[in-house]
Amino acid sequence: MLPRVLTDLLDFHAPLSAVQREQGGVVTLLTPGVNVLALNATFLPADISGVDVAAVLDWHEGQGAPPLVATAGPLLTLPGREVARVHVTHGASARGAVGEGVAVEQVSRLHLGPWAEALARVHGTPGWGPGLARQLAARLDGRRDFVPLSAYRVGEVVGALLWQARPAGGAAHLWGAADPAVEGALRRAASELGGEMNWSATADESDDPDMGEMVHYSLLHL
Repeated sequence: MLPRVLTDLLDFHAPLSAVQREQGGVVTLLTPGVNVLALNATFLPADISGVDVAAVLDWHEGQGAPPLVATAGPLLTLPGREVARVHVTHGASARGAVGEGVAVEQVSRLHLGPWAEALARVHGTPGWGPGLARQLAARLDGRRDFVPLSAYRVGEVVGALLWQARPAGGAAHLWGAADPAVEGALRRAASELGGEMNWSATADESDDPDMGEMVHYSLLHL
């Protein structure tokens, strides 16, 4: 069984992925042309004694995809290199100043180009915006449980957030903001859609470990 924090991420990202595969207690998402880690990873349970890791690696290799895995703790029992960590906070409410001159509005799937470009730009990967826009436009067609939000300042898109409705509240695991004021505006707008949220934020060594559960993304090498 997967830890709750990984199940939370899967509930958000699986509807957005191109491929979803379950094998021996693990779940793999694969989305070629998109660089979102959670859309291209195998989610591992806390106890991997029953997992055929070699089969997981073979499948990734067969798809021409890096053997990226997501775990709820540091990868200690398998050889690999950590590439990213993400804090997932449960019940995160709106916080931070809205930011003077920042406006947030909902955008349709037909206008995801600038939304995806802004998201990719604030994460330092501008070239991935078009591919992300195409993938999400196809996956969000007809879905009312996902709402894309764009933040604007002086007519420029400076932040993007994808909110998912949940039975209680919502989730925002795919977002990016140019600065804290834009982040505050996006948080406030998302909270107005459905109250408290589950929220992801990229972690680094200076972050407070008590702010939420940590997800580790690692590249395996066997």
